[in-house]
Amino acid sequence: MPSLEINGARHELDADPQMPLLWALRDLAGLTGTKYGCGKALCGACTVHLDGSPVRACVTPLAAAAGRRVTTIEGLPADGSHPVQRAWVELDVVQCGYCQSGQVMSAVALLASIPAPTDADIDAAMRGNLCRCGTYQRIRAAIKRAAELLEAPR
Repeated sequence: MPSLEINGARHELDADPQMPLLWALRDLAGLTGTKYGCGKALCGACTVHLDGSPVRACVTPLAAAAGRRVTTIEGLPADGSHPVQRAWVELDVVQCGYCQSGQVMSAVALLASIPAPTDADIDAAMRGNLCRCGTYQRIRAAIKRAAELLEAPR
C-alpha cells in the first residue's frame, strides 16, 4: 500500500503501485483539481509537483511518488494568495479553465527555480502545457506579473 504525502497530509492509498498518480489523486484521495487531458503526458493538464518539480501525473506511476511530497493545485493557498494565483486573477488568464491547474502548477515550479524568468525560460518551462483556448499571451503576462509580485515587499 503506497504511502504519499499529498499537500502536506499523509495518505495511505490501497492501490496498485503501477496505477497512474492522476487516478490515485482524483479517485482515491478525492483531489479533482488535477485534470485528465490526454493520458500521454502531451498536454500538461495533469501537472503536479513531486518534491517541488513538475511531473505529468497521468504517466507517473503511484510507486514513483511513494515517500515523496506531492503537491496538487489544491496544495496552493485556498485564499488565492500565492503570487501565481493572484496574477492569474489580476490578468484574467482563464477562459474555459480546463488546462489551468496544470498551467498554474508549471508556472509555480518555474518561479520557484527561476524567480525572474526570461521569455525563453517561460517558453521552456511551459512547453507541453497546451491551452485549447489559446490564452498563451495572458499566461506569459501572468507569469511575468507573478515574478513582480514575488519581488515586491510584503
